[in-house]
Amino acid sequence: MSGLSTPVVGLIFLIAAAVTWFAGVFLADSTDVLDDRIHLGEAIGGLILLGIAGTLPEVAITASAAVRGNLSIAVGNLLGGIAMQTLVLVLMDLTSRSKTPLSSMSRVLEPIIEAEFVILLVSLALLGPELPPDVAIGPMSPISIVLVLVWVGGLLVLNRAKKSERWKAAAEAVAPHMTLPAPEPAERVRPNRFKDAPTGVTVAGFVVAAVITLVAGVALERSGDALATAWGVNGVVFGATILAAVTALPEISTGIRAVRLGRVGLAMGDIFGGNQVQMTLFLMADILAGKPVLQTVTTSSAWLGGIGIVVTAVYALGLVVRPPKKIAGLAIDSWIVLLFYVFGIAGLIRIAR
Repeated sequence: MSGLSTPVVGLIFLIAAAVTWFAGVFLADSTDVLDDRIHLGEAIGGLILLGIAGTLPEVAITASAAVRGNLSIAVGNLLGGIAMQTLVLVLMDLTSRSKTPLSSMSRVLEPIIEAEFVILLVSLALLGPELPPDVAIGPMSPISIVLVLVWVGGLLVLNRAKKSERWKAAAEAVAPHMTLPAPEPAERVRPNRFKDAPTGVTVAGFVVAAVITLVAGVALERSGDALATAWGVNGVVFGATILAAVTALPEISTGIRAVRLGRVGLAMGDIFGGNQVQMTLFLMADILAGKPVLQTVTTSSAWLGGIGIVVTAVYALGLVVRPPKKIAGLAIDSWIVLLFYVFGIAGLIRIAR
């Protein structure tokens, strides 16, 4: 896009962002129906289906950036995206149309496990830069491989917990005392366009929306890189803020709708599941870049990863403590997350100078 003017590149960026939003709506509808038909449950369904679907923009951006050697955009988007996508929970809390905090409406305990694995995976990723550049298995960092193995292990742990009679008994015992009243599903929420469609049509809708999201993601990376260069913005800062916000659009569209339908567990599973999948993309980046990407993580990117750990930990604590009410439209855990995010961006700008 070097031959295009900045206004044209900006228009391409905006069009790609809009396409990502609308494709995310179709992904949400098709995933919601498939989740019910496959009987994975709210949290598991969000972790696997919505988690992967919501990460498709990051897949495209990471792949495109790694192939072109633009690792600052790739790393900034992956590590910065953790905090940004967790910030989507603040928006869900604000728009839930309920006086009950989001973390107190969850009827399932699985999001606690999911949040803990996000913290574990990001912590492991931040160990990568400490390894010497020559410590690698082919083009892959050992940490990148470990991240994938831990993610798979997390799926197994969550699946076993879901089937465990002790876990079910604990959830049933806790729910009456810990789950606060939630609003009934909103009557004005638009109907799911795949509700009465055959499973084959639903799967086709999912695949088409996924492909469109991937194409839009490549356009976002190319145009975003051009805009960052034209504006003189650091690649990590751009990837962690504007680009991360745009790639969070699928989570915003799917999460708000899920909360308004009363499916808080699915919405939180979407966020935490997507953040887990995002950490596994470092392995793909290693292979496409031909060298370990984690060893190139800068102080700015590490700072972003640390902020991601903090905001995830705050919501994990909120799921345990269950705040009883909101303050000025947000629960106390959402306010803390919002403040930490603002603090994180301010620190990022200072570090990147």
